[in-house]
Amino acid sequence: MRIEGVTALVTGANRGLGRAFTRVLLERGATVYAGARKPEDVTEPGVIPVRLDITDPEQVAAVAARCGEVALLINNAACATRSPLVATPTLGAARLEMETNYFGTLSMCRAFAPVLARNGGGALVNMGSIVSFFNNGSMGSFCATKAALWSMTNGLRVELRPQQTLVVSAHSGFIDTELAAGFDVPKHDPRAVAAGILDAVETGREEVLYDEATRAMKAALPDDLELIYPEVERQWLARA
Repeated sequence: MRIEGVTALVTGANRGLGRAFTRVLLERGATVYAGARKPEDVTEPGVIPVRLDITDPEQVAAVAARCGEVALLINNAACATRSPLVATPTLGAARLEMETNYFGTLSMCRAFAPVLARNGGGALVNMGSIVSFFNNGSMGSFCATKAALWSMTNGLRVELRPQQTLVVSAHSGFIDTELAAGFDVPKHDPRAVAAGILDAVETGREEVLYDEATRAMKAALPDDLELIYPEVERQWLARA
């Protein structure tokens, strides 16, 4: 897909990686709808703000009806509460994250699949994470949603291939956004991550493992209990 001339919709576009996606898309000649719960928070010049809470079915349907020329959907919106699976008082955080990161994203995919089909197939990007491939106990419920998103994206690829929709699963380590604030680790430039993912769209790649850490984590999956989880458990015990 050529980005120049395409009409794109980015969810969670008011900040962080979503804002970076809108900037790079504009620079490459796209028309950009910027979805946000509060469209007044979308301040990037040149984009078209749209009110969009991906957990609200009525808003999702309304945006799909309004943005009928979209040929590139970037599902970036996400919620992270940094909640462990057991050592948290209720299921509220886990439900919120799953409703947003999994069901909300699936709702967008379902609403826009026919839109993309009418526009020649187009492309759909789901923004996963390095934690799609392992679970870090300190943010266990968030990790579970990204693993579910990865599986869902692989299923969507199979289901939507007949309509010629490119489905891209994108994964990265820490990105320098509000979602990663408070983590004292090296972080990637959001603009560079967005550019790398859009490069994949333009060349037809179905998976983006943005950094070496993410590539190593996925490669370790066959032996995850030996190669991944001893260090995860060590870090968890160090917090206790």
